[in-house]
Amino acid sequence: MTRVLNSLRREPVSGETRSVVVLLHGYGANGADLLGLADPLSEHLPDTLFVAPDAPESVAGMPNGYQWFPIPWIDGSSEEESERGMMQAMADLNSFLDALMVDEDVLPEQVVLLGFSQGTMMALHIAARREDEVAGVVAFSGRLLAPESLKDEAVSRPPILLIHGDQDDVVPPESLPAAAEALQEAGWTDVYAHIMKGTAHGIAPDGLSVALAFMRDKLGL
Repeated sequence: MTRVLNSLRREPVSGETRSVVVLLHGYGANGADLLGLADPLSEHLPDTLFVAPDAPESVAGMPNGYQWFPIPWIDGSSEEESERGMMQAMADLNSFLDALMVDEDVLPEQVVLLGFSQGTMMALHIAARREDEVAGVVAFSGRLLAPESLKDEAVSRPPILLIHGDQDDVVPPESLPAAAEALQEAGWTDVYAHIMKGTAHGIAPDGLSVALAFMRDKLGL
């Protein structure tokens, strides 16, 4: 049984929804943490609804902090618990996306997934395994989960933009070329990359500008 994800939203400035950006936060954060991205983006995406769900599990010792799945080297969970949590979270997010598209009357090609850190791991994993291809995936400061199974499990290959800070001390910058190589080996032809110079584990203005250009292009704006 899937869990219902609580979410925050920022309505289109035009008042009409023609596209949706789903913001997937990182470990220990929440939807509000990424919803602020709608402020600089919305004037360039006036017909876009921004939706930011909270991950399904609270993080011990972090008030208002949530996780998509346990991370063994952070919380001492087992690999089995992490894997089980990830699969449940994928089902939860799939259900959330299905309901969102029905409620907002949008097609998959009108939807972009934008993730940060653990949210990027979710976005990359789920987008490849959804039958109907989304417009694109913006992947900030994360890594590709289970690259060895991607070729066999991928049922769609949406355009992907990988963005990473070269000073990231949480998720190694080497995760970007590793993900790009795995995606290309699994049959992706539409993969882009951008390195944020001098940036740690975060989103710098240049990265956000590249993400905006990518989203406008893939949404046909």
